[in-house]
Amino acid sequence: MAPLRFSANLSWLFPELPGLPARLRAAGSSGFEAVEVAWPYAEPPEALARAAREAGLRLVLINTPPGDQEKGEMGLGAVPGRQAAFREGLEQAVRYAKALGCPRIHLMAGRVPQGADRIAVKAEMEIVFLENLRHAAGVLAEENLVGLLEPINTRITDPQYFLDTPQQAAAILQKVGRPNLQLQMDIFHWQIMDGNLTGNIQEFLPIVGHVQVAQVPGRGEPSSPGELNFPYLFQLLEDEGYKGFVGCEYQPRGDTVEGLSWLRSYWDRRGHPKVASEGLHTTHMPPDSE
Repeated sequence: MAPLRFSANLSWLFPELPGLPARLRAAGSSGFEAVEVAWPYAEPPEALARAAREAGLRLVLINTPPGDQEKGEMGLGAVPGRQAAFREGLEQAVRYAKALGCPRIHLMAGRVPQGADRIAVKAEMEIVFLENLRHAAGVLAEENLVGLLEPINTRITDPQYFLDTPQQAAAILQKVGRPNLQLQMDIFHWQIMDGNLTGNIQEFLPIVGHVQVAQVPGRGEPSSPGELNFPYLFQLLEDEGYKGFVGCEYQPRGDTVEGLSWLRSYWDRRGHPKVASEGLHTTHMPPDSE
């Protein structure tokens, strides 16, 4: 079984460093071969692409723009009346993905409008989402890109988010029926909403295009105290034949590099080529506490 491939989420990791170029350099020197970033749009795509190349990294995931965050928007895919803005944001995301060589775009569903009842607007929002996803699938197919749907938990993180369970997301993907639209599995959100991770991973992994990890409930490193047994979950992903990237989307409890001891331990056990051949960070990273 092939070892898992990990990507550094630069919207979360290395918060002590200002700007994406500095975080790209830090990720590369920490042993990562890939990175992801929620919204890269504050930086020119050509500059980011150059910084990634210099750091020996590839971009594997970006998000569509969130919309007007001052008005509480967090994605537009399922938001009634914002179809034109969603499509404009999709065009921007595709431009960045092409410039960055990034193959996947998270198509953010967005929130139930303020003051609206979730149950009352669910059918309308699903219709909007289906229309936007069909449009997005066509646009992405022309550029050989994949669109991802990510359920975000509504119990802790975002009570107003429209898409909140893997079952809901899978049903929508089935209705759209486009092979270049897949599921994004953030284990943090899945555990909070439904648990049953073994069953859900085995059921939905065939349509998963990207995985993200963080401990529950604190959203820290996988090695931090919490509910989840990540050695078991990583082995399960390997056993089930997962070939995509596992995004490190968590809040470091301290220095990011020191907190990567869990990942260095995994790489040492599984023979990560960069660690094995170059001995990366043997002097900068603490020994595994386990």
